[in-house]
Amino acid sequence: MDAVITADPAAVLAADKVIFPGVGAATSAVDTLAGRGLDKALVEFFKSGKPLLGICLGSQIVLEYTEEDQRDCLGLIAGSCERFDFPDRKLKVPHIGWNQVEVVQPHPMLATVESGDEFYFVHSYYARPESQENVFCRTEYGISFCSALGRDNLFASQFHLEKSGEMGLKVLAQFGQWDGTV
Repeated sequence: MDAVITADPAAVLAADKVIFPGVGAATSAVDTLAGRGLDKALVEFFKSGKPLLGICLGSQIVLEYTEEDQRDCLGLIAGSCERFDFPDRKLKVPHIGWNQVEVVQPHPMLATVESGDEFYFVHSYYARPESQENVFCRTEYGISFCSALGRDNLFASQFHLEKSGEMGLKVLAQFGQWDGTV
């Protein structure tokens, strides 16, 4: 399978699969996507039923809304993205480093993942899908938060697959085999 890095909406729509990664601030990401027409392309791609993988910021922007600058997002999954807010200042924000996931329901993308496996995180905001049907993994960091979510042909992880060593590579390999059905 050939991979292409693109900011061209037509290339996104023509792809067989799309990985939607992201780092940084949701506001600038949403503005950049809209400015390039990639927001509409990602929504149309999702509607096509072809596999879509979101990573980190790409897992947050698929929700309807983010608390970060009170912004609307892509709305592919009902819910919002909220900032960690801990009264205990011993817990640092952003949440950075290796942490365990708990698999709360099976998904083809998690075929090689077991509860207790560790992945690498870097984030200050976390996903809060409206429906627990959309939550596939949870992680503890001051609270139990959704660390992998999905709907239909969309799967998204808060953790960085590309920074998570062998475990992350196994999940990325699953994406190469996934046909977009659950």
